[in-house]
Amino acid sequence: MTPVRGRVPAQGAPLPVRGTGPGVPEAAPGPGGPAAPETAPLRFVALGDSFTEGVGDRAAGAWRGWAALLADGLAGPGQRLEFVNLAVSGALGADVADDQVPRAVALRPHLASVVVGVNDTLRHTFDIGLFARRLDRALGALDAAGAVLLTACLPDPGRMLGLPAPLARPLARRRRSVNAVVHALSDRHGAVHLHLADPAWTDDRRLWSADRLHPGERGHRAVAAAFHRLLAERGLARGPAPSPEASEPPPTRAGTVLWLATAGTGWVLRRSRDLLPQLLLLAGEELLHGDGGGTGPLDARAEAALAEALAATMEG
Repeated sequence: MTPVRGRVPAQGAPLPVRGTGPGVPEAAPGPGGPAAPETAPLRFVALGDSFTEGVGDRAAGAWRGWAALLADGLAGPGQRLEFVNLAVSGALGADVADDQVPRAVALRPHLASVVVGVNDTLRHTFDIGLFARRLDRALGALDAAGAVLLTACLPDPGRMLGLPAPLARPLARRRRSVNAVVHALSDRHGAVHLHLADPAWTDDRRLWSADRLHPGERGHRAVAAAFHRLLAERGLARGPAPSPEASEPPPTRAGTVLWLATAGTGWVLRRSRDLLPQLLLLAGEELLHGDGGGTGPLDARAEAALAEALAATMEG
């Protein structure tokens, strides 16, 4: 079945069940036959932005993504799975904490993934203190609801896009701050954490789509397989691991060019209205400090803001 995306079913409506075989209850037989026994479902809810929505991995005319691929390998024999994907392209930490988390808690998930932060680093309103408080609130609410948490740190968007140093450095600085917060809060809430900032992920271009910001199908499969391995080590994934092999034909060169010229251009324009003026200011600041003896003061300022954010969050 197609998983629910970005919304919660109407009250009383059943969640979609994924998977086939002995772990899925069969339909009850005809009159006079015994009903198949029901088993408690395993509920997995995915929260976040376009990375979890599945952008870059299109199957059957819709985004699929790593969370759906992982969901197919979670349930074991005699168990069925309920999977809901609440992730929405462009989501910020505030969107996850304020909108997605209450909807996820209402679904009483056993597993909940929260991967967010890239869009926050691409906004002129970036504030590591606010991001830390929102992520802590999101993870805390899901933790209190009894969910096992899945988190991931983020690759460097400037490195992925091949930006020049004055543009790449401020984004890298923000990414380091976000990842430090994600690491600290993942430890605090006992999350199953995947290190997606490691060079093994960012250097293998075969894993990434044409926009260089979202994984392609192979990348989504690799993320799903890595999470499955971590969960299996804890006895939390009882089904087969996702296959690393692509099930869809790779996009043609013409298709890639068309996507970049339409959806890709739209993405850049939407982000540019918000990010570009601020990014140019940041680049100017980088160049100014570079001419004056290095970017140490900018690094120190970011480290001080991070330390303040972690202190306020971890003591809260």
